[in-house]
Amino acid sequence: MARDEHRPEDLYTGPIDLPVPDTTEDETADSEKIGISYDEQRYPARPKRLRPRDQFRGGSVRRIKTDPRTANGTNPSYVEWLVRQSMLKDADVLARQLAGQPAMWRNAYARPDARRAIATSDVWFTAYPLSLITRPGESFLAALGDEELWTAFERVGITAIHTGPVKRAGGIAGWRETPSVDGHFDRISTEIDPAFGTEEEFRALCDVADTHGGSVIDDIVPGHTGKGADFRLAEMGFKDYPGIYHMVEVLPEDWGLLPDVPEGVDSVNLDPATERELAERGYIIGALQRVIFYTPGVKETNWSATAPVIGPDGATRRWVYLHYFKQGQPSINWLDPTFAGMRLVIGDALHSLGELGTSALRLDANGFLGVEKSAEGLPAWSEGHPLSHAANHIIAGMVRKVGGFTFQELNLTIEDIRDTAAVGADLSYDFIARPGYHHALATGRTEFLRLALTTSLELGVQPVQLVHGLQNHDELTYELVHWATRHGDDLYRFRGEEITGPELAELVRAELTEVLTGAVEYNRVFTQNGIACTTTSLIAATRGVARLDDITDADVPVIRDAHLLLCAYNAWQPGVFALSGWDLVGMLTLPSEQVTDLVAAGDTRWIERGAHDLLDVDPGATRSAAGMPRGRALYGPLPAQLEDPGSFATRLAGILDLRRRYGIATASQVDIPEVAHPGMLVLVHRLDDGDAEAPAPMQVTVLNFSAEPTDGTVRSDQLVPHSTVVDAASGDTVGRVDDLRSFSVSLPAYGALFLMLEPDEPAAG
Repeated sequence: MARDEHRPEDLYTGPIDLPVPDTTEDETADSEKIGISYDEQRYPARPKRLRPRDQFRGGSVRRIKTDPRTANGTNPSYVEWLVRQSMLKDADVLARQLAGQPAMWRNAYARPDARRAIATSDVWFTAYPLSLITRPGESFLAALGDEELWTAFERVGITAIHTGPVKRAGGIAGWRETPSVDGHFDRISTEIDPAFGTEEEFRALCDVADTHGGSVIDDIVPGHTGKGADFRLAEMGFKDYPGIYHMVEVLPEDWGLLPDVPEGVDSVNLDPATERELAERGYIIGALQRVIFYTPGVKETNWSATAPVIGPDGATRRWVYLHYFKQGQPSINWLDPTFAGMRLVIGDALHSLGELGTSALRLDANGFLGVEKSAEGLPAWSEGHPLSHAANHIIAGMVRKVGGFTFQELNLTIEDIRDTAAVGADLSYDFIARPGYHHALATGRTEFLRLALTTSLELGVQPVQLVHGLQNHDELTYELVHWATRHGDDLYRFRGEEITGPELAELVRAELTEVLTGAVEYNRVFTQNGIACTTTSLIAATRGVARLDDITDADVPVIRDAHLLLCAYNAWQPGVFALSGWDLVGMLTLPSEQVTDLVAAGDTRWIERGAHDLLDVDPGATRSAAGMPRGRALYGPLPAQLEDPGSFATRLAGILDLRRRYGIATASQVDIPEVAHPGMLVLVHRLDDGDAEAPAPMQVTVLNFSAEPTDGTVRSDQLVPHSTVVDAASGDTVGRVDDLRSFSVSLPAYGALFLMLEPDEPAAG
């Protein structure tokens, strides 16, 4: 049938790839494509990194941008407009192009391989699209592909850029797009958001990174979407689309149970009583194990009810849908008979890896992919569910199958991180010790940090499996899920007493909150999840600075020293080291009045996302192109820093040079010994690249988290007596390991030592 001969009923039956009506699409371009040969289409010229882009997409997805007619399910053109820009539609196109291709069988994919991933890139710059100041008229992606920036990154030691989410996000209301409700983590399309650049600029970024020996990491969100075309079609009951989400149609005779939806919004969060009533009537599985982002009167449960929506079949429906996070982030259903949610997520991943050319993907909030009704009176099983493990295995396996790797943002127990990583993502974000090192700096005592590190080793999670990060776009997380949930009945020895896991978590949270927010206003608590702050504003609070305006040039060196201590802690252990632009320039938090509209709903994280200029490309700019106000940077842009031997960036380069020279990123951690001084931390490593049987040098990281100089003793059964202890940075001999397997050290305030042990040479003859 010719394309202009479709019948209206074709919109509601048959395959999803609907015929395109005669609209404003440029037909000339399509007619020209017909003349392209098979070889030209399948084997275009490519950069040296083989990217099977045309196997994934080939330009088959086309979108109709405008139509003046009615925006509801009774209008076939509106339905078709939604389908044409839906992620599920794109996923179907991408999957068909990849099916049967030899590229799908070239790589091992069953088992995660942290060290293989680290060999690709081990020091990451975590970008945030809304906050980067660019040249006037320059896009975010073009700025990240700047040769000058990559030259600076090479000098520092950065080997990868994690772009952050740059695809279209937010929602659709009628014909109009609505803005993101969560920093672009509510994705609605595989298209690059024009606010950040173009697909061509993304590909150019990947090519520039490649020429500098680097790589690019993108995001996928396997747990939810925004309220874009896919969700609007799901509300209409259209084809497979309801199968994407955890959504249940409520019969009209029970609509009286649902809250009214006011004019101007499309859904309302359920209160706990309604949640219980709908669960008792068998509609939903009821309360989950916790309510993330709990806010009274805004989000009291994980369920919301839609307004009445008319579908293409003329039926009007109301739904109740699950959202772990915000109301605009409906959760994806990974075990629906249509497998539509799985298809959508896999399609998005393949688009990033094949069409855009990225090397890896971050799995955002991937621990919440399975829910199941529990016994009467208990919350539904929603964390650590086997379906999450299975789904992560599928995602990570598919990514490895096409030559990439994944890392996961999984803020659950250590056992959950271990079990998910056994078959899923190659790397996991370090939610284990991140609160611990912040607590160590805030209190000058490392006991909780050492407890977190030793517990991780005991439970089978090595630091080589983790991404150890400084600040990113999120809050300083202090939920301490491991201690507060699964180990609620366990006892821990802490400060000379036996306390339970929840008591330990509460104590650490209270001390962090008191030190970082008690006497200051520039750091803010974020719901029940943590504290909104930058690394430098955190350090300022631990130094007793009441107001950020009180920080003078004379205060910067000690803040910088503490910041470099945190860099050394994260970089001088196995695993990936990650830091942000806010870290590189020493950004402080924004005054809350500068982001009043953004924090009005309780999301205080916006104070930590100030605009920053890495290369000094627009010194007069007061905002980023996205409108984020410029923050105060204590260290300044990278070019000036790299000309100053005492600057943060130059000294960071020295830290990363030792990391690379001795191969600690792929080493094995063998001990976190007890220490005599409460502010000291000692990490002992075998530089064995994961081969426990091979002879390997021993390395010791020694850190002082206190604001005073420290003398102490390092003792570990892993140390070889009579070895010479050498400071790798200076080449100086620090001491010798005695017969008790110990040696003495001295550190300045916030000091850090990278020590190598050189065994005694056997006597000649």
